[in-house]
This record gives sequence, C-alpha cells and structure tokens, in this order.
Amino acid sequence: MKYSGVLTKMKTENGSPIQYYLLFENDFMNMNQLLDKKVSISFIKYHCLNCGLDKKIFRMGFCYDCFYEVPQAADWVIRPELSKAHLGQEDRDLEYEKRVQIQPHIVYLANSSSVKVGVTRKSQVPTRWIDQGAHEAIEIVEVPNRYLAGITEVALKDHVSDKTNWRTMLKNDIEDEDLVDWRSRLEPYIPAEAKEYFIANNSETNLEFPVLRYPEKPKSLNLEKTPDYSGVLKGIKGQYLIFEDDTVFNVRSNEGYFVEISVN
Repeated sequence: MKYSGVLTKMKTENGSPIQYYLLFENDFMNMNQLLDKKVSISFIKYHCLNCGLDKKIFRMGFCYDCFYEVPQAADWVIRPELSKAHLGQEDRDLEYEKRVQIQPHIVYLANSSSVKVGVTRKSQVPTRWIDQGAHEAIEIVEVPNRYLAGITEVALKDHVSDKTNWRTMLKNDIEDEDLVDWRSRLEPYIPAEAKEYFIANNSETNLEFPVLRYPEKPKSLNLEKTPDYSGVLKGIKGQYLIFEDDTVFNVRSNEGYFVEISVN
C-alpha cells in the first residue's frame, strides 16, 4: 500500500486505546492498523500549509514568509497572555483572532513527562492532552477568552513546569501524580481576574496510547538528513510514531512536508 500527501498533525479519537489517523487530501490512514508492520517514509518536497509552494518549511508547517504573515503563527498562539482580541485590538487578522481567542479556554494540568500547566481551547479537550502524550490530565479553570487563560498560565508557571520532556514522555519513564491535589495546591496562585472560573470538583482524565514497545533511547528522525526511512511501527504516543529501532518521528514537527508512505 502506498500513500502520498502533505503531512499535518494526526487526527485522534479518544478510546481504549486512542485511535490515530493520518489525513491526506484524497486519502487517510488509520495508523493503529500499521502496528507491527514495516512502514517506509520518503520525503519528496516541501509544501507550505499557507501558500502551497515548494519552499523550505520554517516553523509550524509554514515557509519563512508565511510564518510572519498568517494569524495562525502569531505570537499569541504560543503565548496566550499576548491575546488582545477581547479588547478589539488586531494583531494580524482581527476577525480570525476574535474567532479563536474569544471562546471558552481551559487551563489544565497534564502529566506526560512530569506535571505541567498548559492552555487550550475547550473544544480541544482532550485532543490537546493526547497530542502532548499525557497519560493523565485535569482542568483547573475554564475562562471565556484566551487572554485570561494566558495570564493564569503565566502565574502558575512560577509553581509548576510548562514544558514536556519528549524523551521521558516517549520512554514512558513517568509516575502517576495526584492531579486533584496538585490543583488544590495551585489554586491560591490563580490571578484575581480568573479566580471565579476555578474548577473545584471534576476528576482527572486518563488516556491510553497504542504502544506495543516503548523506545529505550529514542532518536528523532530528521527527513532533511534522512529523506528515506523504513522501520517496524511499534507505537504511537503524542504526535510521535515509535519504531522498533528506537527511531521516533514527530508528525507535527514535519507539517508541510510532502511525503510518500508505503506499508509492507
């Protein structure tokens, strides 16, 4: 079987285990069905997710020029506290920014390599947690816009990490944590503007990833350095494909790459 198309992050369906799908323009692959099969990935060309040109991908699936133009790559995407649409202030495209920023957002705790704090739109729960490879997560606050979520995250970052160690996450070298207790301990540090949105009584969500074998020493596949790779797929966690030889491939980090995938 051969498939070809532009990589975008895998779509997911929560279940036991989580189901992963790689979507191309005219086809899709259920990646769970490829476990224990030999998968070959060949890098063909670049394809910017905005302009569609064969220009080297800079970040987030966009070429250099588009990255600094499109609203999907503005600073507020990575740093929610910079959001200004609720004030009617434009960054790159006010209509887009209002649509994305002025909707319910969740500040959460997730345990992927250790406990971390993060922000996501409510509509992206639990997708965001799955993409980060978190095996457990819990909401802390639900606020009406991205700005309030951002300033809450900034306040909590002084007391809990906001980073995931991808190697630890992929090796599954992790411990269960009492996220309800973590949430209680962090409540005093929530900014005054967001205190009324604190969530006091929901339980944590547990997630199950389709992994047959975790890598001992994960090494990342770089398609520019290794444009042709083959290996037996042993698992999927976060947005990573895990292969038998400990090679791991971050699909999301390779958005905008046009590839050919074959399965034996």
